[in-house]
Formats: sequence, structure tokens, C-alpha cells
Amino acid sequence: MNSRHLKTLDAIFERPERADISWREIEVLLVALGGEVSEGSGSRVRVALNGVRAVFHRPHPQKETNKAAVKSVRRFLLEAGVKP
Repeated sequence: MNSRHLKTLDAIFERPERADISWREIEVLLVALGGEVSEGSGSRVRVALNGVRAVFHRPHPQKETNKAAVKSVRRFLLEAGVKP
């Protein structure tokens, strides 16, 4: 992981949740952590990391995630054993 990935990881674990993290940065982080990201139907994105699977919805039309999505990504990362 490089410094940009670490910055994104720290942003995901900040409290209160941020609503200015771009979804693309989250996807790049998941891949850098060794996750497999694949397209689902519509705006769905399937992610597998360390034996844990999840489905997220890519935000549209904006590129930033909302606070609820950040919480979901944080929960997924914790279940997969990833901490900042």
C-alpha cells in the first residue's frame, strides 16, 4: 500500500463519517489490499477480501460516497481483518 491508500483507509475510519471520499479511491484501496472487485448488475460492485464477501452500490450521479456507504465499507474491512 502506498501513502494514498493509507490516506483513504484513514478517511474511512474517521469519526464522524465523511461524505467526501470518492468511490474510485475506495475501489483502488480494496484492490491494493488484495481484494477482488467485480461488476454486478446495474451499479452493484461485488468485493471479496480475505474470505469475506460484500456487495456495494456505486454512487451515481455523484462520485463521492455517502456516510452510510462509508460505514458499510468500514464494517466490511473490519470483518476482513483490516484496520488502520
